[in-house]
Amino acid sequence: MAGVSSESLTKALEQLEATLPTASLQLAKDLFGILGTVDSSAGLRRALTDPSRSGEEKSALVKQLVGGKVSADAAEIASGLAGLRWASARDIGDALETLAATVVIAVAENKSAVSASGITGLEELENDLFAFNQAVASSHEVQRALGESQASAAAKISLAEKLVPGASPEAQLLIGQAVSQPRGVKPSKLIDNFAKLAAKRQQRWIATVRVTRPLTDAQASRLQAGLDALYGRELKVNVSVDPTLIGGIRVQVADEVLDASVVARLSELRRQLAG
Repeated sequence: MAGVSSESLTKALEQLEATLPTASLQLAKDLFGILGTVDSSAGLRRALTDPSRSGEEKSALVKQLVGGKVSADAAEIASGLAGLRWASARDIGDALETLAATVVIAVAENKSAVSASGITGLEELENDLFAFNQAVASSHEVQRALGESQASAAAKISLAEKLVPGASPEAQLLIGQAVSQPRGVKPSKLIDNFAKLAAKRQQRWIATVRVTRPLTDAQASRLQAGLDALYGRELKVNVSVDPTLIGGIRVQVADEVLDASVVARLSELRRQLAG
């Protein structure tokens, strides 16, 4: 997805963030259900991506189509998506799939408890998705069964559940979606896409810290407390020693960089002098 469609997806994901702290798996199921409706009708996809129609008209069409059949949040998200611009009829379905998967991932992320094995809900989801793809890759028979066009969706979901017994509800939903509605790609490829979304979200809460010399326990504790306070939640802090910084510290959390190193200050000075 590129160009105008990529821009629309970015906007839709930004708007979705307000819903994610209280999102449920039912919201994701509703969105996947709407995706099924969109995928089942080429005429509907053309209508929702027709550049001659206004965004308001396309949003109204979706509200009329799904109103009363799904939650108000799901209808609002889908109608908002329809109101944006899309380069191709396929793109709006891909975007809806991404939003639904993002909701599932956020539900896993929002789990407050840590499992008996000491991992978070998001880590558990990633592990379950990886385990599923490993199980599929190790068996040609399973690959054939999941690719069998005559097999029912229920049969494929049942098989998938046996491959990853004890998988979290979030993983079960994403795996079930991948095997029952792969949308023209292999289920394992779709699971890869979901896993990348989960990893990207996980990365938001990992702080990569570079320092010029090892931190003392007291310094590490102060750094942890300061970053947790700055981002409003407990981060996983990975510290590495990088003598090339000369002095100071460099912190990266997802795409955000906090750079207080001597190298950064010298680079900024050079830019000012050059200007």
